[in-house]
Amino acid sequence: MDFKTYQKKARLTAQYPDLGSNIIYPTLGLVGEAGEVAEKVKKVIRDKKGIFDEESKKGIKKELGDVLWYLSNLCTEFEFSLEEVALQNLEKLKKRADMGRISGSGDDR
Repeated sequence: MDFKTYQKKARLTAQYPDLGSNIIYPTLGLVGEAGEVAEKVKKVIRDKKGIFDEESKKGIKKELGDVLWYLSNLCTEFEFSLEEVALQNLEKLKKRADMGRISGSGDDR
């Protein structure tokens, strides 16, 4: 499946207040689901000595799907396509790599 198809299908399942003019809801959902990914990783480190078994990976994969859903709907709220966001990100990273500035911090490296 490509990004365009995913974004259209994800939007069909979106049900939240002020759909089409609400950036807050998908933003909060995005950070919440990202937190759930981090929580699952933390528990593997704590409880399984950092060994990601199939059960752990399956749970993380489900949460990453939720992250993608919220990201997709946040993009839609801003009238961005997932594809353009992904391409812009790769271009930014390539430029940084070409300049030898792939590591570090800050938006304008």
